[in-house]
Amino acid sequence: MVEPDRHDDQLRVSDREREEVVELLGKATAEGRLTLDEYSERAGAAHAAQTRGELARLTTDLPDAPERSPVRHTGALAAAPEKMLAVFGDDVRKGAWSVPELIEARAVFGDCRIELHETHLPGPATRIDAEAIFGNVTVVVPEGTDVRLTGTAVFGNKKSKLTGPVLPGAPLVEVHCRAIFGDVTVRPPRKRWW
Repeated sequence: MVEPDRHDDQLRVSDREREEVVELLGKATAEGRLTLDEYSERAGAAHAAQTRGELARLTTDLPDAPERSPVRHTGALAAAPEKMLAVFGDDVRKGAWSVPELIEARAVFGDCRIELHETHLPGPATRIDAEAIFGNVTVVVPEGTDVRLTGTAVFGNKKSKLTGPVLPGAPLVEVHCRAIFGDVTVRPPRKRWW
């Protein structure tokens, strides 16, 4: 266990650093190291944290905690992921929006909905990392899309409601999920009757 450096109490954190800590807390919850109440309390504190020292104190009792404050990124990412966060609310992407290769969706007592049926997917594969803690993440794709749904559900569900065969040359959507008392669902768009 490493105590945060005093210098870290003066360094401001980025949104990415906050999300890394929330992801670590989610992993610890899925492993049974934290209760759901502890997860909710610490995740809220992580999103409110202003300094690296504040973030480091949230993970000092976890075995996978970084040996120093959250990772400092020096290089540019190939493509920034789209981040969705619904805490006691909703976060929705729909219409003809610009879809990146990676979408990170987190629903904590809330709902994230990712609609891909009215947009163009950017490359050979689109990955969605979906985490639902007492919440829901719904991915809407056209029938015939090649969807690969992986991950875990603890007192929750991960399910695909697609019924048709995969069409030749269909885009690939990889959905990796972690559901704890929540649902991750892949479904086709609802039919319109007019």
